[in-house]
Amino acid sequence: MEQGLGFAHFIRQTDAVGSVVLVLLLLLSMASWYLIISKSLANWLARRRADAFLKAFWHLDSVADMADMIQREGINNAFADLAFQALEAMRNANGRGLQKLAAAGGLVEFLTRALRNGIEQESASSEHGLTVLASAGSAAPYVGLFGTVWAIYHALVQIGLSGQGTLDKVAGPVGEALIMTALGLAVAIPAVLAFNAFNRRNRLWLARLDGFAHDLYVLLSAAEGGQAVAI
Repeated sequence: MEQGLGFAHFIRQTDAVGSVVLVLLLLLSMASWYLIISKSLANWLARRRADAFLKAFWHLDSVADMADMIQREGINNAFADLAFQALEAMRNANGRGLQKLAAAGGLVEFLTRALRNGIEQESASSEHGLTVLASAGSAAPYVGLFGTVWAIYHALVQIGLSGQGTLDKVAGPVGEALIMTALGLAVAIPAVLAFNAFNRRNRLWLARLDGFAHDLYVLLSAAEGGQAVAI
């Protein structure tokens, strides 16, 4: 009897609507866990590379050495990319003059826009996948609730057909309802926790990047006419 009322028994007795609910919850769960694992690894790797870059950056002797380091080691993190964009802005302004529309407002304003655009690009990149996590966290309980209501409807139908509410008539639909509720929560809770954790990480990451952008602004705008950034 215990084997007959196991999890597999409840799954086997679900109809087409219940199967669709189970498939939706499964897809939401797979998407959530894929993003949780992939973004966690990506964030860990990005932090490790950024720490290594910043450690080397603050041991450089000049802005020209920074350009040499970026050219030698490449761009593998947001801080190196921001430094590269700042250097490119300085080179473009110095090489072509400040007559172009992109450089309107002077060298300092041109550098400010380049740094701001770099931060905005990283902000957009860091938010990749968060919409899916937010959707899974908010929608999964309601999807599970729909499955719960549908299973309870089956239980009421069984009672109506049999004319009595005995356990053997309603155990299957009620068990299905409980499973739907549990699956909805099982999908939603990790997604919500991951969404909040990634949001917090992004706020700290962008604040750190913003501080580095301010340091770059001071270093590069203090260079005489951008001559220190020439390679």
